[in-house]
Amino acid sequence: MLSKTSKSKIFILDTNVILHDHTCIYQFQDNDIILPITVLEELDKFKRGNDLINFQAREFTRLLDEIVGDELFNGGKPLGTGKGKLRIETGKQFSETLKASFTEDIPDHRILSIAEYTSNLYPKRKTILISKDINLRMKAKSLGIQAEDYKTDQVTDENVLDKTVATFDDFNDELIESLYNQGSFSVEDVKENFTPEANECFIFKGITSSALARFDAKSNRIYRIEKKSAYGIKPRNAEQTFSLNMLMDPEIKLIALTGKAGTGKTLLALAAAIEQHRGYEQILLARPIVALSNRDIGYLPGDAAEKINPYMQPLFDNLSVIKHTFNPRSNEYQEIEDMIKEERLNITPLAFIRGRSLSKAFFIIDEAQNLTPHEIKTIITRAGEGTKMVFTGDLQQIDSPYLDMKSNGLAYMTDRMRNQEVFAHINLLKGERSPLAELASNLL
Repeated sequence: MLSKTSKSKIFILDTNVILHDHTCIYQFQDNDIILPITVLEELDKFKRGNDLINFQAREFTRLLDEIVGDELFNGGKPLGTGKGKLRIETGKQFSETLKASFTEDIPDHRILSIAEYTSNLYPKRKTILISKDINLRMKAKSLGIQAEDYKTDQVTDENVLDKTVATFDDFNDELIESLYNQGSFSVEDVKENFTPEANECFIFKGITSSALARFDAKSNRIYRIEKKSAYGIKPRNAEQTFSLNMLMDPEIKLIALTGKAGTGKTLLALAAAIEQHRGYEQILLARPIVALSNRDIGYLPGDAAEKINPYMQPLFDNLSVIKHTFNPRSNEYQEIEDMIKEERLNITPLAFIRGRSLSKAFFIIDEAQNLTPHEIKTIITRAGEGTKMVFTGDLQQIDSPYLDMKSNGLAYMTDRMRNQEVFAHINLLKGERSPLAELASNLL
């Protein structure tokens, strides 16, 4: 049994926390962890499948088996030095209060019954239910049970989520002239307080001139950025110009492009990839499959390819835009067709990528705001020599019910990777799809 006088806390984990991060049991310091038996039943339903959520379920099951081995739990298993104990708690009878409040016998309510039982059994210790389900947390609090979100991998600096390109008005015209004549100037030449981050972009406006520029941390210099196109796609604003510059820079291996729908994130990434296709063995476009209305692809008719196509269609649409900037008889158009036939350009669900080692690949991950931090890490660690990874997404449009602005993988990666020389982030603001799309994005 767990100590009734211990000052450490007791955390009860919901299934969605484990599916979010299968290593979560090691993130609670010296506090004890209780795993409701209902959680194991739910995890069993997720073990089969190719999605990242199925991978998390299988990995946690293996981890649990390593911890327990052939022994019985008998009051809990130590998780290691400086860690608490892990215990599986079997089902408990619903209290009269719980019966009166929730008539259905469902997994969420069984977890609540265990949380209530534990709280009453250890009155001297703080019992906290950890869940990414807001409704379950509200239910727990209505019963007087403390409940919290899983915060271990949440973004700590919220400013990173809506960071925009810095604009300097009344900037030194002589330094702007240096950008045009010499191509760069030293950071030390800027007299005002100026401490840029690696690959940070700027708009400098002087009295008589202006320039777009980017900071290079290796040389500690600011370099001018010129407006260039990529495979027929021309940047229409400053943020798109910055994005293409970084997408075309071989020294930057990891890029985050964030922004609302219609800002050109995926289109720019794909155009840059095709422009540089001779430098990579393969171009991969992938996106997580997040079904709507709680229905997975099994509900759709047809074989595997036909089920997946509706989810991949936005990527095909972007490819079609690039293709139709050229005449169907042109070399550029035919080159794209050949790349598809030879499978050097692949559009696929993200789950089909997992487990592969990606060398000399230009890898674009669309809708990355629907990935967990652990899933982002799993993807990036697949990068082999010569691989470039681009994550695109809209932090305002998260489809996963258990992720939010601060806990999604795209925001987490952007926060943790900032100021690294191999990483760059641009937040695109202006929609360029059409005036109607831009108006709807701003007003609706």
